[in-house]
Amino acid sequence: MAENKTVGGGSLLIAWQLKGKKVLIVGGGEVGAQRIDSLLTTDAHIDLVSPSAGLHPRSKGFLEKYPSRITHIDQEFAFIDGRQTTTAFIDVGTYDMVLTALDDNALSRQIVEVCRAIRVPVNAADIPELCDFYFGGQVRDGPLQIMISTNGNGPRIAALIKDRVKNALTGKEGDALTKVGILRTKLKERAPGVGGDVGRRRMRWMSKLCEQWSLEDFALLNEEAMDQLLDEGWEHNAVPLPVQVVGKRKIGGILEAITTDWVRSLPSFTSFLAGIGFAHIVFRLYQARK
Repeated sequence: MAENKTVGGGSLLIAWQLKGKKVLIVGGGEVGAQRIDSLLTTDAHIDLVSPSAGLHPRSKGFLEKYPSRITHIDQEFAFIDGRQTTTAFIDVGTYDMVLTALDDNALSRQIVEVCRAIRVPVNAADIPELCDFYFGGQVRDGPLQIMISTNGNGPRIAALIKDRVKNALTGKEGDALTKVGILRTKLKERAPGVGGDVGRRRMRWMSKLCEQWSLEDFALLNEEAMDQLLDEGWEHNAVPLPVQVVGKRKIGGILEAITTDWVRSLPSFTSFLAGIGFAHIVFRLYQARK
């Protein structure tokens, strides 16, 4: 049996749901600002421990823009003889996740030890061996999130790969996924229930639909087209062709693109014809001289 090179040495990539959860960030510098930016996507509540003097401009901007999402605790996070000496005691055990964004590795290690002792997931910036999880490069388009992780080996390389992945996308994926999500909600309203025959039928129908329709087709859906798709498809246990549901919009878009391209090409086309005419005149003059 051939060796499976994907076994071992990797991480479990998961979409961690943090909505309504509490996250502690220690350090408000540049890395702290990056962590805030990442967490705002998740709808978590953030407590930021950092003296005001150490706040990065982006961190200050986030605090001003999202006061209901971020609580600023204006103080140092410090230990003496293993005991926390912060002005206002911070109970790490009340948090669902802790992130350190500090230049002080010794302090980061102390915070990690406290978190590990009470089983709170922790990430220590720039100290891979102390991290329960990593932050990777991320491509985001609406509900679509793609993470690229080098498992702590090369964050800059992850950023370069992220750019390649982003450039390979059409830009319609997020819109298409949003439309699919709305369609699934409508389908569940028509055929409610979890599991059972109805649940399995829903899954089969959606799977066939996703196999036969392109992302561009889904992106063209509107409310009326979704209802038509469910009426003519789901209700008859069939998958209509895209042209039957969004065909007019799609063809219209293609015709518009062709027309626009033709109009844009008029100047160069006119120049081309003029060039042919000029060459013909020169040739006739040359023939007359002979």
